[in-house]
Amino acid sequence: MTTSSESAGVIVVGGGAVGLASAWEVARRGRPVLLLERFALGHERGGSAGLERQWRVQYSEERWSRLALATLPLWRSLESVSGRRLVHATGSLWFGRTGVATSEGELRAAASVMERLGVPHDWLTASEIEARFGFAGLPRDYEGFHQADGGVIDVRGTLAALAGLGAAAGVRVREHEHVRAIAPDGTGVSVRTDRGVHRAESVIVNAGAFGGALLQGLGCPVDLHVFRMSSGYFACRGPAVDLPTWYAFVEPDASGANRSFYGFGRNPWTGGDLVRAAPDTEVPVAAADAADPQQPDAGDLARTADWVRAHLPGLVPEVRGAGTCLASLPADPARQFLLGTLSGRIPDGERVVVQAGGWAFKFVPAFGRICADLALDGSSSRHEGTVVLR
Repeated sequence: MTTSSESAGVIVVGGGAVGLASAWEVARRGRPVLLLERFALGHERGGSAGLERQWRVQYSEERWSRLALATLPLWRSLESVSGRRLVHATGSLWFGRTGVATSEGELRAAASVMERLGVPHDWLTASEIEARFGFAGLPRDYEGFHQADGGVIDVRGTLAALAGLGAAAGVRVREHEHVRAIAPDGTGVSVRTDRGVHRAESVIVNAGAFGGALLQGLGCPVDLHVFRMSSGYFACRGPAVDLPTWYAFVEPDASGANRSFYGFGRNPWTGGDLVRAAPDTEVPVAAADAADPQQPDAGDLARTADWVRAHLPGLVPEVRGAGTCLASLPADPARQFLLGTLSGRIPDGERVVVQAGGWAFKFVPAFGRICADLALDGSSSRHEGTVVLR
């Protein structure tokens, strides 16, 4: 194996969406940046796997709704400079039993936040949801809302846009290079990989589910749970069938396990008759196994097909395709994300920026800017309240 070393102003560890956004933000400010990716850019093993993510502004906490609203102009700017449409407004439908809380939030609380912020939305009964959006057999006490500005994010397009912009700005990328250790000191940071030791003034760790071992090695473990999420693809029964992005809040089972479901309509940029639906079931994955390709959980796919059969008559309730995605979520359910430096936690920790955990894809442009601020300036005044790594 070839051994070589490089130096840069900033090293970014992880070439998923936030890592690519961070690298581009550093480079466009005129600083040399090296991005290290354990696999290949665009790989399907981590948190940037799959074709689409839901775009929404509704949250049970006002600060995250404010962040989503502030992030949309950044998406539009990214679209403008890349020449790609990335966020498509297909509508966002949340419904189910009020009072059921999941990692996504809770219906009434999210609606209250939208009311305070002046975000337009329609509150709907079960009958209205069925009539407008083609669901069926919903319990009569189900309620919810439709937010017309919600929709879907093009994952592959986002990765391609950020990689292209980064390359044009001078980002150096080394794929298939596994970072083994990070060591900050008084003059910079050493990053040891399986191919050499690189040197930078600061490092940004955007390694998602694969970053836990690095932070453990620094003596600063973060309390993240890594999960495998399984999804199924179902065929529409006719050309007129379509759906908004949706989330159904279903009461947990007797053990307290989440039994909610979510899904998408037709993919606006690929077309076709297959739509994705999935259980919001978080299957724990051992950290040592996180890098291995994961098979979809057969039980999760079967439950999803049963739910489609009962409530989505416009879809054929047979799984036509399946996929997985790794999610890393803070162990504390009150914390949506981990984002900040390790200042005060380890010596010279201000040179190490960490973004990890959470349903973060909708915030990719904002998190890239904040990570670059922290790496270059040691602080960020953007989006007050989002720097929450403590």
